[in-house]
Amino acid sequence: MIVKMSSEIPARNKMRICVVYLLFIFTICGSTNVDTVSSDIKIKNVDRIIDCSSQLVKTTSKITLENSGKAPIKSFLLAIENVLKDHISFLGVKDSHNKDLRLIETTVKGYDYIKFYRVELKDAINAGSSSILTAESVFTKALQPYPTAITQQEDQLVKFNGNLYFFSPYYVISQKTNVILNTKSVESFTKVKPFSQLDGTLIFGTYSNIGPFTEKELSVHFKNNSPFLTVTRVERLIEVSHWGNIAVEEKIEIEHTGAKLSGPFSRYHYQQDHHSGPASVRSYKTLLPASAADVYYRDTNGNISTSNMKVKKDSVELDLRPRYPLFGGWKTHYTLGYNVPSYEYVYHSGNEYLLKMRVIDHIVDDMQVDELVTKVILPEGVHNIKINFPYSITKLPDTLHYTYLDTQGRPVISFTKKNIVENHIQDFQLRYTFPTIIMLREPLIVVGSLYALFLCVIIYVRLDFSIHKPEHAHKD
Repeated sequence: MIVKMSSEIPARNKMRICVVYLLFIFTICGSTNVDTVSSDIKIKNVDRIIDCSSQLVKTTSKITLENSGKAPIKSFLLAIENVLKDHISFLGVKDSHNKDLRLIETTVKGYDYIKFYRVELKDAINAGSSSILTAESVFTKALQPYPTAITQQEDQLVKFNGNLYFFSPYYVISQKTNVILNTKSVESFTKVKPFSQLDGTLIFGTYSNIGPFTEKELSVHFKNNSPFLTVTRVERLIEVSHWGNIAVEEKIEIEHTGAKLSGPFSRYHYQQDHHSGPASVRSYKTLLPASAADVYYRDTNGNISTSNMKVKKDSVELDLRPRYPLFGGWKTHYTLGYNVPSYEYVYHSGNEYLLKMRVIDHIVDDMQVDELVTKVILPEGVHNIKINFPYSITKLPDTLHYTYLDTQGRPVISFTKKNIVENHIQDFQLRYTFPTIIMLREPLIVVGSLYALFLCVIIYVRLDFSIHKPEHAHKD
């Protein structure tokens, strides 16, 4: 009997190990999106625009997708070439009705070195039909200063390396590419016929019958004195009050990531000659919500008075001027804060509330943000908290924040994201439950404290704490 049990135990363990292993394999396979390249899809035409006029590289591709098969097409794949896949910050696709399409990052067997996105169509493309789509992408740090260091008087030259052809897993029948530079000062560029140069635009193509995954280097070396300002870190604090106000404070760190300053800096020549330091940044504009009030702008030394504020219909424009101009490699940091009315961002039905605010505000034109950390401080007593993000964001652990008259602490919802551009200025939605009666807690604490204080004073005045009682004269 003992021998029989000892022979059954290893067999059971083996079965358990097999079951666990199979579950692990199914989990891995289910969590990874794997697609195949359909041979029924062909790209009839691509009109591509590559905008290199700022510190960002923005591409807009008008794609005519054709279904040469017999079954309807409900999705297709977009691919990012190797030279740019580490720089992509935003990718969006719209259909012919200007409606956003859903994108899901995926993989294709045999092409693990390429980044793929599956685009799900709202309306399927029938056999023999075609559809026009528009793909927009934004790349950060894709323009490299060349040379990497310049003097105070020199212009900044940058170099862009990309793909001459539209990189796609499908056969492209016809395509054309325009590279916008907004300057005639072009040191060199790739010359593959047919090509032409018209003012500040380079035109490549039309190129016909380009096969899938075709790559050919596109190199452009040109002058670009645009502000190369990189927001290295933003700490955004949103404090929600149900008494009518939302306080927003941002701690911002900025670095000029263009060509570094070589040699000494002469403030005299910089002030005398307006053309001195063409690649430097003297000031920049920040946009705040239209209802922003009580705006302050300061650093560790105190309030920065070299700034102007202009109230517009749809925004509040701040012209921020740092204490010193920013050259390549120079940094600055400051704190920017303001208040907005809560009724514009907080909606409620009974005890259920919804907060809709931006993940990040506009900081500079054509901004690129390396890291964002946003913290939302909710009123004390809030529970049943749920948050929805407009795109992929990393949520941080919840914490508590204590301030005046708090007993349990205020919930703090935190999240972070890296590699952000203006296209990420979208609203997040935060739902929570907050019993209205809890709003009376702090006023009652104040009233109760004052009542107890006055009561103690009254008792103290009426009590006699003297040791010797005074003698009173008796009448005869």
